[in-house]
Amino acid sequence: MQFLLAFIVVAPLLGSAAALLPAPPGLKGKNPEQAVLRHGVTVTGVILAAAVALTLGFDHDAPSRFQATTDISWIQALNVRIHLGIDGISLPLLLMTALLFFLCALYSYFKLPAGPSPKAFVALLLVLESGTLATFAVLDLLLFFLAFEMVLIPMYFLIARWGGAQRQAAAWKFILYTLLGSVVMLLGLLLIGVTSGTFDMVALASDNGRELSHTTQLLAVLAIGLGLAVKTPMWPLHSWLPDAHTAAPTVGSVLLAGVLLKMGTYGFVRILLPVTPDGMATFAPYLGAFAAVGIVYGSLACLALARKGNKGDLKRLIAYSSVGHMGFVLLGIASMTPTGVNGALFANIAHGLITGLLFFLVGALKDRYGTADLDTLAGATGAALYGRAPRMGAFLAFAAVASLGLPGLAGFWGEMLALFGAFEPAEGLSRPAFLTYMAIGAFGTLLTAAYLLIVVRRVCMGDPKAGPELAVPDIQRYEFAAWTPLVALTVLAGLWPAVLLGLTDPAVQKLLAGGNS
Repeated sequence: MQFLLAFIVVAPLLGSAAALLPAPPGLKGKNPEQAVLRHGVTVTGVILAAAVALTLGFDHDAPSRFQATTDISWIQALNVRIHLGIDGISLPLLLMTALLFFLCALYSYFKLPAGPSPKAFVALLLVLESGTLATFAVLDLLLFFLAFEMVLIPMYFLIARWGGAQRQAAAWKFILYTLLGSVVMLLGLLLIGVTSGTFDMVALASDNGRELSHTTQLLAVLAIGLGLAVKTPMWPLHSWLPDAHTAAPTVGSVLLAGVLLKMGTYGFVRILLPVTPDGMATFAPYLGAFAAVGIVYGSLACLALARKGNKGDLKRLIAYSSVGHMGFVLLGIASMTPTGVNGALFANIAHGLITGLLFFLVGALKDRYGTADLDTLAGATGAALYGRAPRMGAFLAFAAVASLGLPGLAGFWGEMLALFGAFEPAEGLSRPAFLTYMAIGAFGTLLTAAYLLIVVRRVCMGDPKAGPELAVPDIQRYEFAAWTPLVALTVLAGLWPAVLLGLTDPAVQKLLAGGNS
């Protein structure tokens, strides 16, 4: 177990270096470009297999305990240690990350985005995977910061070199926003480490802020929370996201929505809630207010993009939907209750699966029609996917109803638990304020249903025989292979939420109790 976790974090880096080397003669095949893409599929597949083995070996009777731990002194002068470990909070995120990277590598093998060398693409993809996996596995504040920052450069180049129109501006906006947020976050992490005398996240969580004054906690929450809020992204710090998603290649959008956004909310749960509880209690009402506004703002922006004549880009629409969905995650965290935090963690996983599927589908639509513009796709008679490409239409309709939170699918449970957490917030928080946030969030679910149903009606319905003949190929085998696992897991998590909640709840209970089970 200890070896498996270390292997999962380090192996993508080794695979990235190997991708840049010349392929051995026996592995070149007829096409050297396909050889390096095959290498990417192999490495991410091995990482996924290791993550599954780690999950099977995980002691599910003690999910609140850190397992597969490695604790080695690294920089003695700063008391920084290479400390790795997973519990019921981080294991689902680790497994989902490994799955999404494998599916993206598989999809790219058959549909590589236009751009420079495939070697560079695979190498950057694997560096990105290492950074995201490390973020969910490290238990030292400075290591967390390094892993958090490690993903920025690969994602910048994936957008800037393999993206679509306006990719340079979108990439710069992405990296400037996130770097500025990270600088402030580093100051907060250093403040906690220097004041408490340790950067160890387990020790800090067990101490539960007793060694930190109220002022120190307030400053730490403000600094760290700002950096995490940019990555989440929280309204009004979200403006980099729509541009990044619109310009990014398909797999870049999938990973940005499915994995990178989760790093911000994970930091709220793993660091701020247990380490600075008093500071979080002070800022929780404000966090809840921003979350509630984000839910409605994201939905209204999507409604505006979905309206006929507004030239709304489908990728941009889904990006704005992420602002709303991540608002539910932040609302659950702001409640500071086991119910709300469990809902936030569940919504994280659900959003990763469903929005990853949506971006895959929109990318495939853009490849077929040459555009993601909703007005162009709908046209006079509608894109009519039900008639022209029925399986793709069915997948899109499924992803839409899952995203709007249909009971029985994964999206329902996270939003419901987050609203329940707001209904009865933690002691000391203003219940009238959180009841208001809950009402706003519930209204946001109605707006979400409205814009997603409009998208399905405009893209999937219409007369396939009317207008010019369009040869629209239905789902290809590689697309079916990449998308079906996301559909299956969305249904499984919706019908059997105890699979996920059984992991997260004991760990959340311990985390909110100050390290005491």
